[in-house]
Amino acid sequence: MLIASPLASLPKQWQVWIEENLARSCEPASMANVMIRDGRFDPHLAYAAIEEARGAPVSPPPARQALPEIDTSANTVLAGDRMVDIRLSLKAPRIVLVGNLLADDECDALIRYAETRLERSPVVADRDGSNEVNAYRTSRGAMMQRGETALVARIEARLAALVRWPVENGEGMQLLRYEKGNEYRPHYDWFDPAMPGPRKHLERGGQRVGTVVIYLSDVEQGGGTSFPHIGLQVQPKKGSAVFFANTDPFGTPDQKTLHAGEPVEKGVKFIATKWLRAGAYR
Repeated sequence: MLIASPLASLPKQWQVWIEENLARSCEPASMANVMIRDGRFDPHLAYAAIEEARGAPVSPPPARQALPEIDTSANTVLAGDRMVDIRLSLKAPRIVLVGNLLADDECDALIRYAETRLERSPVVADRDGSNEVNAYRTSRGAMMQRGETALVARIEARLAALVRWPVENGEGMQLLRYEKGNEYRPHYDWFDPAMPGPRKHLERGGQRVGTVVIYLSDVEQGGGTSFPHIGLQVQPKKGSAVFFANTDPFGTPDQKTLHAGEPVEKGVKFIATKWLRAGAYR
């Protein structure tokens, strides 16, 4: 019985794509990343097919990495000191909606603590990695240090237990306030290593491999978290949270995690965002 070669086992359009990109002297590792990301091919298959077409060895695929993850095998899961509900679970991209993560009084206390420090929310500049104000993010926010208060430390420990990821691998929580008309247009949370600004942030803990958005208030109208590439919109519910993985297990950024904070149409939205890094965040 004949066994197809790695290259021959690929769809014809991908075989042609490999040949054309090799002819253009494209970097094999970058080609493999595109195949893994867009074609959803196994990394070993992608590298083997490129190596076969190239007729020369290619650096081995990256090792599979651990990622933050929520156990969705049951309808409830123990997150340290609190049982939370699993409301929605998607495999690809990995998105999990949980309920009952924070009690009402915890949400209110976090808002009271951080609200007096709110400033216009910045974004990371592509050119140099500095924080800058941009029209596509119009909320106001306050950054908190890890373990800044007993309440913050308790929530961080709960999150660490929920996503099975070390506390030290998380950035400090960011509290955000969105009033009527405020929004955060579609964006990615992962850092693009091809851009000089975001690349500087990779030096402090590596890639943002996961995000948790905690809803601290109900919103009368608007203010959902949308994922345009998959047609999903999560509506704010006080005490609930949405988790999503920003990369695959091989460190490749997931393009399907494009997301947005939809404009608030009526009421005020408070959220706390927690970004999870691949390594210890300094």
